[in-house]
Amino acid sequence: MKETKLIAKTREAKGSASAGRLRRTGWFPAVVYGEGRPGLDIQLNEHDFVMMLRTHRSENMIVDLTVEGKDKPLKVMLKAMQHHPLTGRVIHVDFYEISMTRKIQIDVPVKLTGVPTGVANEGGILEHVLRALTVQCLPADMVEEFEMDVTDLHIGKTLRVRDVKVDAAKYKVMSDPDQVVAAVAAPRTEEEEKAETEAEAATAAAGPEVLTEKKEEEGEEGAEKGKEAKAPAKEAAKAPAAEKKEKK
Repeated sequence: MKETKLIAKTREAKGSASAGRLRRTGWFPAVVYGEGRPGLDIQLNEHDFVMMLRTHRSENMIVDLTVEGKDKPLKVMLKAMQHHPLTGRVIHVDFYEISMTRKIQIDVPVKLTGVPTGVANEGGILEHVLRALTVQCLPADMVEEFEMDVTDLHIGKTLRVRDVKVDAAKYKVMSDPDQVVAAVAAPRTEEEEKAETEAEAATAAAGPEVLTEKKEEEGEEGAEKGKEAKAPAKEAAKAPAAEKKEKK
């Protein structure tokens, strides 16, 4: 895993208003979290940060973060990144400080390579079910992706987590070994697609009816309970009348 350098400035102003003003200058707020100490508020140059991201295929990266005014760079990893919902621009980033001698847990993307024979020769459809493996490793052993060759995959066959080739000496796989990563499914016929569409439409149409029936059942149940509650009352009302007749 190659290391990347990034320069940051300390940030004292806080709040949404100051963050908005900061973004208009081409910078954005960020925080560095470390074990046993409060978060360090910093600001990053948006252009520099975006260019750094473009040199990596995934967000798993070790960054040598130089903060102006600090004695030495911090070894950090990207923890979370927020984007503007409309423009897609980066508006906030969280880093966490790491130790190069302590294992970390990360999600590593799985890249499928090759063309399955079930697709090329049998007309099947490749399904990429699980797109990342959760592993534990030392920061220096991080990779941007694991490759899985699907060339020999026939229709109806699957490749699972245990089939992904990883170096057991470096990586402890935390994902379920039986979980499917890739599979080749048979192409669906027009009849199957039509049946599925009709089933989905029927399910959507049946939704309100089920709720109505449930309400009706609750109403009937409530009515029955009402009748049961009224019955003792009627009996109680008849009892005094019967006593009066006996006295006469």
